[in-house]
Amino acid sequence: MKLAVYGKGGIGKSTTSCNISIALAKRGKKVLQIGCDPKHDSTFTLTGFLIPTIIDTLQSKDYHYEDVWPEDVIYQGYGKVDCVEAGGPPAGAGCGGYVVGETVKLLKELNAFYEYDIILFDVLGDVVCGGFAAPLNYADYCLIITDNGFDALFAANRIAASVREKARTHPLRLAGLIGNRTAKRDLIDKYVEICQMPVLEVLPLIEDIRVSRVKGKTVFEMAETEPTLNYICDFYLNIADQLLSHPEGVIPMELEDRELFNLLSTFYLNGSSPVNEKTTNFSTNLSEKTEKTNDLDFLLV
Repeated sequence: MKLAVYGKGGIGKSTTSCNISIALAKRGKKVLQIGCDPKHDSTFTLTGFLIPTIIDTLQSKDYHYEDVWPEDVIYQGYGKVDCVEAGGPPAGAGCGGYVVGETVKLLKELNAFYEYDIILFDVLGDVVCGGFAAPLNYADYCLIITDNGFDALFAANRIAASVREKARTHPLRLAGLIGNRTAKRDLIDKYVEICQMPVLEVLPLIEDIRVSRVKGKTVFEMAETEPTLNYICDFYLNIADQLLSHPEGVIPMELEDRELFNLLSTFYLNGSSPVNEKTTNFSTNLSEKTEKTNDLDFLLV
């Protein structure tokens, strides 16, 4: 099974990916996590350091694939999860999709690509071009990390569009959304009500998850000495169990940008918060001010 994890930048994809990889390993699977970000920090909480990238290694070998050995690029992290960092081209030059392709090519040359039960691609940020969507060419399922916020759901909607497009020519399905660092889920629920897709799990805002990233450890590793954290591990184990059941998944139908904007903004302003005297007074005052400024060419609020 091959998984591609996407989501808005800074949403917690890498931390979530590492903990899902461990959860899958805990279920007896042989797991490889491939970081697909020039920052090459996807596997940091698994290994505790920034491992050399595929591209750096190939450059040092003058791109002679025959001179590269598995131990040059594959590092074993916590829980026996193997780790690879694709790396990326220099800033402002090259294509991230090319780097992902070279990574897969090298792993196939090393007879490593098909040795794993699970390969998880942790992909940078939003899908803004075909290069960033390259991991979807190899994936069985896409997972989208989001929170209950406006921007993250906009990114999720764009990623859903990429999944739909790739599903035309690849056996790819969206496994579902994973809510991360969110105390509420009303916007998420509103979005999936319109764009039918599963929600695999919603993780609340938990400081220990953020701390684990800073420490360079997964929550599972921290829980070995802090058993009170085991309840957090259960969130990731639940996600792993759902994935291992080989869900049918969906081909999502995304919303148009303006339609999504109207949906979320209207729901955010009217649907999730009851109208109270304070908001009513604000609206009244704003209307009065608007009437007084009708003769202006521009109004900056």
